[in-house]
Amino acid sequence: MAHSLRAATAADVPAIHALMHELAEYEKLTHLFVATPHDLHEALFGAHPAAECLVADNASGTVVGYALFFHNYSTFLGKRGLYLEDLYVQPSQRGLGVGKALLQRLAGLAHERGCARFEWTVLDWNQPAIDFYQSMGATVLPDWRIVRMTGDALSKFASTALALQ
Repeated sequence: MAHSLRAATAADVPAIHALMHELAEYEKLTHLFVATPHDLHEALFGAHPAAECLVADNASGTVVGYALFFHNYSTFLGKRGLYLEDLYVQPSQRGLGVGKALLQRLAGLAHERGCARFEWTVLDWNQPAIDFYQSMGATVLPDWRIVRMTGDALSKFASTALALQ
């Protein structure tokens, strides 16, 4: 493979941020994309990192893909897990094994770190991704739904908790 995988460095933040925006465009979610390079830098390299990131470089050393991940915890299994927040490979680099290599590296990290599971989400309309994940042995769970609270709803709900204190 003419690509190399490595842990992201602070110098990669602009490239990763640009790829994050490409992912938002692909998923038709740019209206939700407000993250800045500063936000990403703080999340990956700040005083209290919230996530880690692997990048894929092409033969020229250009970042063409990334996998951003963090640890969660399973109360049922009593162990932490590895959660993949984003996996993105530029369209021109797809089909070359980059995405699979990133997933394999993450699976290896999960195993090395004693994680009980490796999880991520996929949009229900993204059949090529679903097929890709299933071809590697992943299971798309049909009976689980993501529950999310953001923006005004989060602020309003949080203010009710503050009023109880």
